Amino acid sequence: MGILDFLLGLLIGLGLLCWQQIRQRQRLTRLLRELRAADVETSPFSATSQLALTVAHQQRIQQQLAAEVSTYRSILEAAPVGYLHLDDENRLVWCNPEARSLLELTPAPPNQPENPRLLLELVRSYELDYLVEQARNSKTLCQKDWVFYPVSPDVLQLTRQRSYVLRGYAVPLPKQHVGVFLESRQESVQLRQQLDRWASDVAHELKTPLTSIRLIAETLQTRLDPALRGWVNRLIGESIRLSDLVQDLLDLALMDRESSQCLHLRQVNLPDLVRAAWLNLEPLSRKKQVQLSYQGPESLPVQIDEARIYRVLMNLLDNSIKYSPPWETVTVRISTGLAEESIRSSPATGVWLEVFDAGTGFAEQDLPHVFERFYRADPARSRLPPSRSTSSEASNASHSNSSHWGEAEPYHRTSSGLGLAIVRQIVEAHQGIVLASNHPETGGAWLRIWLPQDGLEPEPHKQPPDGLEIKLYEEPRADVGSASLLE
Repeated sequence: MGILDFLLGLLIGLGLLCWQQIRQRQRLTRLLRELRAADVETSPFSATSQLALTVAHQQRIQQQLAAEVSTYRSILEAAPVGYLHLDDENRLVWCNPEARSLLELTPAPPNQPENPRLLLELVRSYELDYLVEQARNSKTLCQKDWVFYPVSPDVLQLTRQRSYVLRGYAVPLPKQHVGVFLESRQESVQLRQQLDRWASDVAHELKTPLTSIRLIAETLQTRLDPALRGWVNRLIGESIRLSDLVQDLLDLALMDRESSQCLHLRQVNLPDLVRAAWLNLEPLSRKKQVQLSYQGPESLPVQIDEARIYRVLMNLLDNSIKYSPPWETVTVRISTGLAEESIRSSPATGVWLEVFDAGTGFAEQDLPHVFERFYRADPARSRLPPSRSTSSEASNASHSNSSHWGEAEPYHRTSSGLGLAIVRQIVEAHQGIVLASNHPETGGAWLRIWLPQDGLEPEPHKQPPDGLEIKLYEEPRADVGSASLLE
């Protein structure tokens, strides 16, 4: 009986041992398949040997990956742009020295691990936090420019710290992580400010001599022989064109300095302002047989600076008439709607003003630059060459005492490359948005302006700086004639 019990226990023990060995081999086989993703059944080596080889292979791969990570980190540490790595909870995992310099972060003590902390605890920049969230939610590369105001714990340093412009590129990473590249745009902004200041100074110096030239020419106009007055008329026309260019530069400089502070807001019916601008340009549109098509409400009160929005309409409608083929239509559409989050930091309800024509439109390579100062696209949308008939008339008049030169020549204002720049400056001063594209149906230029319907808080009236003159409405054109605003 005892022998049978012993044999039975031995068999049970051997069975358990075999079952354990089989189970262990199955686990090793499954682990090998996961590590090597290969068929291990046909291998001549045992599972334990294969596991040892696989572990050694994985260690080599890990060393290679660690070397690559070290190389990439060295590149990021030496990069001239800042880099931030944020986890799914917006905690700062790692940043390079350039990012610490840009954001004025205190480096961690040497040989001491740095614990991840929330980004807003380290950097008081809600624009940067919004950029990170935008990239994480949209799963796409996002870009944003903003003015960064450093905050120092030292009270004595608060008055010495200066703000500067940053540009950030947020890249979505796996596991809801986000990488942010930062670069300083302060040098570019300063160069642009110096260029604008130089242009403003030159314009200010040219204003007085141009006025003197115009006055002298107008004085000589009545004292010359009728056969020579055409030359004086041309001189007056060119002086007017240069005076308008100088005035545009001065207005841009004034808006750059004061922005929304130079606005004089009041309640204005926007459709009436559109009709007033078109009425002033009606002789020019009648000459080209261009019609206006208005689409929108008859009454829409908006809190705006009437004079400056009037100038925006004049610039847009003048361009549409100028570049529209004869017998075509210029369309103005007004509606209320929401400014999408993709074109504005926060969605808001306002007024959309759209102006489009049936002309040649903008070239694709010119669309990113149409709002830049002094930028002109191809000759079809810039300075118009003199017509053949005008050239022949001038040639004939130069060889004879024709009475044609005694008549006042029409003044054709050519493009200076400042019209759309002024439009953008005025719209942004109203905290609005202006977009340029080609209309999908007509193929012509399509300018869209969004303005907040309630406007800004009215500012008290301020006198412009010495030497600057604010021109509320454009001077009447010689080839258009004067027109008054609709009551």
